[in-house]
Amino acid sequence: MHPNSAFRPKEDGLAELLVREIGFAAIFAGTPDGPRVAHAPVVLSGDGTTLQFHVARGNALTRHLDGTTALAVVQGPDAYVSASWYADTDQVPTWNYVAIEMEGVAHRLDDAALVAQLDTLSANHEARVGANPPWTRDKMNPALFGKMTGAIIGFEMRISAWRPTIKLSQNKSADERERVIAGMEATGHGALAQLMRHLGGDREGS
Repeated sequence: MHPNSAFRPKEDGLAELLVREIGFAAIFAGTPDGPRVAHAPVVLSGDGTTLQFHVARGNALTRHLDGTTALAVVQGPDAYVSASWYADTDQVPTWNYVAIEMEGVAHRLDDAALVAQLDTLSANHEARVGANPPWTRDKMNPALFGKMTGAIIGFEMRISAWRPTIKLSQNKSADERERVIAGMEATGHGALAQLMRHLGGDREGS
């Protein structure tokens, strides 16, 4: 998490919205063999208090997660910021990025809760895909589905701390931000440029 408070989102719910829309996280935890990470799709509860995910049974982190404090990181768009984009020559290059950190104790889910997680995950993303009818596990051979779910383990992390960083040049003047936005667009980082415009509009209206 960047220490500058300017990079904390001012909008209630923005961090949760980003987690739901991105839907994929790196899960970090310490193990007797050293730090390990797993990469997994995630499901954030409606009230934003828990994060569910599943990892391969053979992952080096899996057997250590139950009851362990973990850190889940959802990474958004990022891009290099050239110092040449600033009018002030006494500047250095930097990086703009979006990252949401969530910390909490992870607990293993039972088989029924794992299947419920998978159903929720597929329903959420099938709605985005727009398939008609959407994919559901009812289309699979139940025995095969059971065999495949046996290869993964589900977890739920109760979130004790949120640490979002939305670093989009908020510490720069409006003119400098516009120059960075133009640079972002010219280098193919349109999503980040749109986020910068969105935040800039909020600042002007506040």
